[in-house]
Amino acid sequence: MRLYYVIRSVGAIAVCIGLTMLLPLAFSVYYDDGSTQPLVQSMLIVLGIGLPVLLFTRRFDQPYMNHRNAMTIVTIGWIAATLIGALPFFLAGTFGTFTDCVFESISGFSTTGSSVLTDIECVPKGILMWRSLTHWLGGMGIIVLSLAILPFLGLGGMQLYRAEAPGPTPDKLTPRIRDTASALWIIYLVFTLVMIILLMFGGMDLFDSICHTFGTLATGGFSTKNLSIAYYNSAYIDAVITIFMLLAGINFSLHYQLLFGKIKPVFSDPELRFFLLVVAFLILVTAFVLYQTTYPGLSQSFRYAAFQVSSIITTTGYVTADFEIWPFLSQSILLFCMFLGASAGSTGGGMKCMRIMLLLKHIYLELFRIIHPRAVTQLKFGKRLVTEDIIRGVWGFFIMYIGLFLLSSFVLTALGIDLVTSFSAVAACIGNVGPGLGSVGPTNNYAHLPVVAKWMLSICMLLGRLEIYTVIILFVPEFWRK
Repeated sequence: MRLYYVIRSVGAIAVCIGLTMLLPLAFSVYYDDGSTQPLVQSMLIVLGIGLPVLLFTRRFDQPYMNHRNAMTIVTIGWIAATLIGALPFFLAGTFGTFTDCVFESISGFSTTGSSVLTDIECVPKGILMWRSLTHWLGGMGIIVLSLAILPFLGLGGMQLYRAEAPGPTPDKLTPRIRDTASALWIIYLVFTLVMIILLMFGGMDLFDSICHTFGTLATGGFSTKNLSIAYYNSAYIDAVITIFMLLAGINFSLHYQLLFGKIKPVFSDPELRFFLLVVAFLILVTAFVLYQTTYPGLSQSFRYAAFQVSSIITTTGYVTADFEIWPFLSQSILLFCMFLGASAGSTGGGMKCMRIMLLLKHIYLELFRIIHPRAVTQLKFGKRLVTEDIIRGVWGFFIMYIGLFLLSSFVLTALGIDLVTSFSAVAACIGNVGPGLGSVGPTNNYAHLPVVAKWMLSICMLLGRLEIYTVIILFVPEFWRK
């Protein structure tokens, strides 16, 4: 373990995040909302720590990157980002306790969207912009951003990329990992600009358009309104956000290929077809149930079903309806979506469609082997052969995911929280979804939960965003042995 390189890398990440505070600072100055001082103080504190770290570690430019360094940098980097993100909230007095500041910050960076704000519209716009910006930074990944702009990280960055990128087999788009990171962020930026313009055409002002775009493309869900997207009551805005939520839930390597005219590989991708088929099926079933029980019109039922299903399966968390008053079947579908999640390589959370597909294929293969014990069989994903290492990793992830879900739910119930709230809150946080059911439903928030529950759910959000392995492995004694 080269500790100095870990310190240098985390210092560089801190500087990157500190500089991004210029955007909310500009809005704070424009609106003169009283948040300018805490934002300036936060930026000075972060840069005052990060820049000296970079200055005094310049002689260690030669990277020494292995899986230990990579996972340590990613985990500590994300913890540092969480603390940095909490600074403006704390200095502005947005929340009453430091726990709430950390909860909102990790919820932002992990793109979960679970909030402890009770009145969002009373918060200064500069702070709200920072809150939404943490989504946008965390969506594509703060490490991937650092790889794109910091040359000394890019030289040994493949391990960093693998440690942060979601999915069992992260795609490397170009020979140089720095070019891959840059390509991903360019696509992300183009989507961002297009969506901001489209939302402004729908009647949103620039501020709300930027904030809701950040929340959509990062599949985060922080809104500037207490009623979330329901505030606008606009079919056009619902449609735009639904389309971009689904785009954000698709593997960004496919967007990259489509950009260069490679249409056939995109539409022949098995995960994309699975994801779109599942989304279409669940929307149709939900719309049918709502038409029979809740809404008088078919178009209205389809509109609300499409938005809510797309929002939850991509783990965005925006809402246009109170789905707690929906029939139990519709709520069960949304709960299933929390676990399933979006595609690998997207900004969405959850288990990822690729993992679910591999698990189902492996189960079927084992059944086939029982029936035909002498048959020579291989597990394939599309045209690619899936190795035993990948399958073991997927099963290990699945077991740890369910184990963490059950353990965390047990902790919350031990604190006196009801079963529905406990189970859905953990599912929403580990899946980076946001709203749950019960007392953390779409019209409620997480402010009323005990302090211990908030810290437990904060850990779940971090583990969910970094796909469990990256964090858990740091607590294995063998990890630190030579």
